[in-house]
Amino acid sequence: MAEQSLGAATGLDTFKIEWCQVVGKAKETPDTYTLRLRPRQRSEISHNPGQFNMLYAYGVGEVPISISGALSDGQTLEHTVRAVGPVTKALASARIGSNLGLRGPFGRGWPLREAEGQDVIIVGGGIGLAPLRPAIQHIIKNRERYGKFYVLYGARTPADLLYKRDLRVWRGRLDTQLLVTVDRGDEKWRGYIGVVTTLFRHLRLEPNSTYAYVCGPEIMMKFTVQELKNQGLPDERIFISMERNMKCGVGICGHCQFGPFFICKDGPVFSLSEVSNFFGRREV
Repeated sequence: MAEQSLGAATGLDTFKIEWCQVVGKAKETPDTYTLRLRPRQRSEISHNPGQFNMLYAYGVGEVPISISGALSDGQTLEHTVRAVGPVTKALASARIGSNLGLRGPFGRGWPLREAEGQDVIIVGGGIGLAPLRPAIQHIIKNRERYGKFYVLYGARTPADLLYKRDLRVWRGRLDTQLLVTVDRGDEKWRGYIGVVTTLFRHLRLEPNSTYAYVCGPEIMMKFTVQELKNQGLPDERIFISMERNMKCGVGICGHCQFGPFFICKDGPVFSLSEVSNFFGRREV
């Protein structure tokens, strides 16, 4: 396959696979794992929160997976993978010490610099917390640069919650308001029950000084956007991650066309003002 340059912005060849070693693995839920990958040749991987990589399982194929975290060594990236198809099942079953292919990082991430000096609300549903996690980590690391900080997270059941250790740490911070809900509780659950949008009743946002970042199933994002608009947030302050149908990562195959955009190349993060005319329409 011919290689095509992404240009000076990344210094990468779009179709060049880089081999990485699995140096860590954590089971998040019964079917979801977080892999820690370290490139064998590159000494550092520069990325922005909200970007994704194409991960390749030898002999099976590749899929786009959000970067869900980075270690302080600058060499190790985390990717949270839910095993739902042949490729993701192969990735999720990778053992520590094995090799996986990587292309990237690709795409446009969360506008964190633009939000400095402002309040931020982050809303995640299910595995949609994965691409939001680096933004949460960035804001907490640079907490003095931001105003009020809210994190709302919803999952189907307590067993489906990602990053349980992180949730405990975030809940213990006095400068962060974390609210977690599940659709169905169990005998040990003492938290909120209901869809994630029910958590908005506990907040009062300042619409003209708040940025919102949202990721999750499209139906969840649709109703979350409506709640944010009900609280007065303008479209240009609401950002969503549209991670669907991506295949090549560089806008060539056309699988992820979304109105006039290619999600992999122009997104996956979009402001609502960019996509409001066709967001939530199934035929787009």
